[in-house]
Amino acid sequence: MMAGAAEDVRLLFGAGVRAALEAWPALQIAVENGFGGVHSQEKAEWLGGAVEDYFIANADLELEEIEDFLGELMTTEFDTVVEDGSLPQVSQQLQTMFHHFQKGDGAALQEMTSHINQKKCKVTATPLKTAKETDVAEDDVDSVEEMEVTATNDGATTDGVCPQSQPSDPDSQTIKEEDIVEDGWTIVRRKK
Repeated sequence: MMAGAAEDVRLLFGAGVRAALEAWPALQIAVENGFGGVHSQEKAEWLGGAVEDYFIANADLELEEIEDFLGELMTTEFDTVVEDGSLPQVSQQLQTMFHHFQKGDGAALQEMTSHINQKKCKVTATPLKTAKETDVAEDDVDSVEEMEVTATNDGATTDGVCPQSQPSDPDSQTIKEEDIVEDGWTIVRRKK
């Protein structure tokens, strides 16, 4: 492969990595809500380069290693533990892109990046309101705030639904007043 072509494929790989990370709902929510501090946006941009460099430095990565690396970055940089099942999906996308990069397949990288950009969702998180508000002061440092995630699709070719962020049962995410006991605990019930 010629040096110019290799550089072009590397640029396409970098663009694909950034597209995959920008389309990742967990990262979008972390940046939007400032989980990484006042420099969350800069951290997200840095993350793309860090992931790209990680792949270049480690040619034979297993899927679990990629998941661990991304999970560790999300935890250390954004104070976020990703438990929505998206970590394996994003890791698989990145691994596939890297295989195309190694083969010098710029067309496949371009196609994957284009496909990701078409499917990209805008994810927003808003605090959930329970039926019974507690009397805890708002400046309580130990409080945990629950978030409701809403996704909208920016692509014109889809039906406006982003499958990875939609709950399977709309009532499964709702907290009812009778489920909150007086000491602040929430009762979790099995599906029927």
